[in-house]
This record gives sequence, structure tokens and C-alpha cells, in this order.
Amino acid sequence: MMDYRYLGKSGVKVSPITLGTMMFGGPTDEATSRRIIDKARDRGINHIDTADVYNKGRSEEIVGRAIAAERDWWFVATKLANPMGDGVNQGGLSRKWINQAVDSSLRRLGTDHIDLMYLHRAVFDSPLEETVRALADLIRQGKLRYFGVSNFRGWRIADISRIADLVGIDRPVASQPLYNIVNRTAESEQLPAAGHFGLGVVSYSPLARGVLTAKYAPDAAPDPESRAGRSDKRILETEWRPESIRIARELAAHAEARGTTAANFALAWVLNNKLVASAIAGPRTEAHWDGYQAALDYRFTAEDEALVDRLVAPGHTSTHGFTDPAHPIEGRVPRNAIGDVTGGVTAG
Repeated sequence: MMDYRYLGKSGVKVSPITLGTMMFGGPTDEATSRRIIDKARDRGINHIDTADVYNKGRSEEIVGRAIAAERDWWFVATKLANPMGDGVNQGGLSRKWINQAVDSSLRRLGTDHIDLMYLHRAVFDSPLEETVRALADLIRQGKLRYFGVSNFRGWRIADISRIADLVGIDRPVASQPLYNIVNRTAESEQLPAAGHFGLGVVSYSPLARGVLTAKYAPDAAPDPESRAGRSDKRILETEWRPESIRIARELAAHAEARGTTAANFALAWVLNNKLVASAIAGPRTEAHWDGYQAALDYRFTAEDEALVDRLVAPGHTSTHGFTDPAHPIEGRVPRNAIGDVTGGVTAG
């Protein structure tokens, strides 16, 4: 029996593994994507995650065609905010773009409603009040059932919950942070905030974009067919770190001794957190997907938890001082910065 879990304070239940479709329509062709979706359905997975920006909308199109016959079985999540064109308003969190993006996603998905629409990222200087009011209108129109946030820090989760209360709609039901063994920063703010304000956590990148499968070797060039070997921008600027690669090797040895794989251990670790409702597993191949599902059968021990805490301190990353460049720290705004980097900076 699948251990379905309530998504935050909503009445909807989702599977502990969410099928992520970022590769669909890109490295993963439509035929393979459909087979993966069918396998997920057969196992009882009912939550599927895509985004408008994934392969320029092709992921949404493939998902829509693949689930059409059983649309009511699936809890479908997609996202908006990232640029979808060259125009200054072809992205972001304005009312103008939200309405256009939702209509475009509905068309690509071939459906009359979206179960869960995420704000894919925070836009620091955009007014959240306008965003929430636009979402409220779409919920009342029946185009959206729920909304959520992705990559929002704790204080923004609090702020958007306050605004939803003010506007008179239900608070967001989901928060989608990056969360894995070698990047535990979500534990310090995002996860507690989500729990406090009633958002279910659906975390992404539980395998650190493949690093925690232990397929990479320290001080060795990656396989050309791997994500790092293909020079994927996001893995190179986030997870491709020597410390993470070494930790993955140590975890793999421990997992093998416990009768499982490095990937299953890493995914099971994320799901062993009571603050997490579901984790997104995004396969590129059928073999990847077949392997992920065994993580549901692994039972964590106190020894397992202690090992991870020894390797990466709670709330931290494997690399001291690392910050994802796509989500910069906001708490330093210099009053003055005179000079340049080469000539030295004088701050007052």
C-alpha cells in the first residue's frame, strides 16, 4: 500500500515520491517519458511535477498527452515565473504574465485546470500582493485548484501566507525547496516555516542532480553521457563540488553494506524527515526510475542518521560558504561602495 500523505493543510493526498519531468522533451524522448509515467501510475504514484520552462514547454505537452486518459488520477503541478521569451514581461510574477502563463500551461497540458501552480522562484523587487491577487482570481475562475512556492526563503513563506489571509484565499499548500544530504540549508528556515504556516514540503533534487548516486569519482573527468559530462549549467554551478563527490562515495559504501544503493539511501533520507510530504525524483531513463522506487522500502536507522550528520552538519552544505548563485543571499546591501575590485573598495 502506498503511504499517501496530506499536502500541508489541504485535503489532498500525494505519494511520497513525485515524478519529476524536467528531462521530458529534452534528453528523455516522448516514448520513454510515457513508459516512465505508466510505470509510475502502476506503482501508485499520483503526483507529477513539470514547469513551463522545462524544455520550452515540451515537458508540459508530453505530460498532458500521457495522462489525458486518466487525468483525474493525477495531481498535476507546474510552475511559472522564469523567462519564456525575450520580452521584459514574458516572465516574472505580474498579473499580466501570470494570466498568460496559466493559459499557456493549460493549453500545453490539454486540461481545463491545474491542480497546483508553483511560483518557480522569488522575484525580489516584484510586489507579492499583486501576485497573490492574480492567483486568487484564477482559483475563483477554476483554472487553478491550489498554489505553492518554490525556492522561497522562510520570511517570504510567512509573507505570502499573510497576504493570502488578507486577500481571503487559502494559503499556499506547498513549498518546493532544494533539499538533499549535501545541501541541508532548507532545514534552517524553509522547512520550519513551511511546517508552521501549513505548507507541505515537496523537495527537489534529492540526489543532488545525480552526485549522490556516487557515479562520479573524485579528481576524474565525468562520463560524457552524465549530466556533468554534458556541461549542464545547474549541476556545474551547484552540486559539482569535490566535497559532495567524496561524501557520495562514503555514503555509497555505507548503503551497500546496508543492502541498498547510494541513490535509494539519499532519497530515503529526504523522506525520513517528518517535515517532508514528498520528494521529486526526476529520471532521465527508465532504469533511473526503476531504481528510485525501491527507496520507499528502505527503513532508516539511528546509525544512518548519525552518519549523515557527521558528514554534513544540519542546516549546512558539504562545502563551507557555498551559496547557490541562482538564489543569492539578500541580507547585505552596502550603503556605499567606492572604487572598484582591482583598485580596492572603500565602504562607509
